[in-house]
Amino acid sequence: MIIQFNTDKTISGDKRSEEHFSTLIADALKRFQSHITRVEVHLSDENGNKSGVNDMRCLLEARIEGKQPIAVSCQEDTVESALTGALEKLKNSVETILGRDKNY
Repeated sequence: MIIQFNTDKTISGDKRSEEHFSTLIADALKRFQSHITRVEVHLSDENGNKSGVNDMRCLLEARIEGKQPIAVSCQEDTVESALTGALEKLKNSVETILGRDKNY
């Protein structure tokens, strides 16, 4: 499973953060890793440099073998909580999609 990060210009995408978030994603999706080929992470600050409530957005797009890609998003106050919320939604969606498949 490949994990690809994309950030807007207001969020620093340093190597340490990417490794931490990659570990969170890999652990959360461990039981589905044989079905997911790639996860794209899009992190953005909806207000730019201005502060605001729930202005950090995380969009996760997962590519599942033989299925259409799925995307989920979550907006929270911090990047980590936005990622965690989107990851929970993605786990539920993947479980639903693969649960319908008899081979899962």
